[in-house]
Amino acid sequence: MNKRLVAYMQGAVLLIEAACMTPALVIALFQQDGDAWALGATMLILIAIGAPLRFLVRPGERNLRAREGFLTVALAWIALSCFGALPFVFSGMIPNYIDALFESVSGFTTTGATVLENFDNLPQGIMFWRSFTHWIGGMGVLVLFLALTPKLGEGAVFLMRAESPGPIKTKLVPKVGGTAKILYLIYVVLTLCEVLALRLAVLHNLWFYNELMAKIREALDNGTFADFREKYSGNLEKRA
Repeated sequence: MNKRLVAYMQGAVLLIEAACMTPALVIALFQQDGDAWALGATMLILIAIGAPLRFLVRPGERNLRAREGFLTVALAWIALSCFGALPFVFSGMIPNYIDALFESVSGFTTTGATVLENFDNLPQGIMFWRSFTHWIGGMGVLVLFLALTPKLGEGAVFLMRAESPGPIKTKLVPKVGGTAKILYLIYVVLTLCEVLALRLAVLHNLWFYNELMAKIREALDNGTFADFREKYSGNLEKRA
C-alpha cells in the first residue's frame, strides 16, 4: 500500500474543495449576509490541512494500483462530506454537526434529502454552496482531480473505476486524464446552456442564482435539493 500517494491525493482533493467554495464566498461577500466568514474559515482549514499533504508529502511511486484507487475514493468522499458540512455549522444555518453532515452527504451524493424546512431569509452564499455540492457530486470531484492533476500512470483508471457508477467504464481517449477533461467540458457546457435557457425563460435577475442551480441540479444530476420560491417555480413550469 502506497500510503504517501494516498495522502498526496487527499491533499489535492481538499485543495480542490477549497477552490470550489470560492464562488460561494464571492456571493456571500456580494450579498453581505454575514456568512462569508463561515466559508472563509472553512477554506482556511482545508488549505491548512490540504497544502502540507499536497506539497510536502513526496510519494516515491505515482503509479496507482487498485487498492490505492479504491482507498483514495473512499477517503476523499468522507473528507469532502465532513469538511463540506462546516460552513453550515459555522454560519449557524444548521447548528448540529450531524445534521450538517447529512446535508453535505446528501449534496455530494446527489441524493437531495434535506433537514431544512424553511428556506426564507437564509444566507445566500451558504445556500449556493449547498447547491454547488450537488453540482460537484453530479460528475464527481475525483474525475475533476484526474482532469487537473498530472498523470498518475496507467493506474489512474482505478480512480475512475472506483468513482464512476455502473459496471462498465470506457475511456473516450487513451489517457484517463483526457477522458476526465472531455467529460467535465461536456458537463460545463450543458450547465452553461441550461443557465442561458433559464435566464431567458424567467430567471433573468442575478438574485436568483440559487433557483438557477436548483433547476440545473434537477436536469443534470437528477437531484431534488429544492430551495425555490414557489412563484418562480410555477413560472418555470409554464415556460418549460
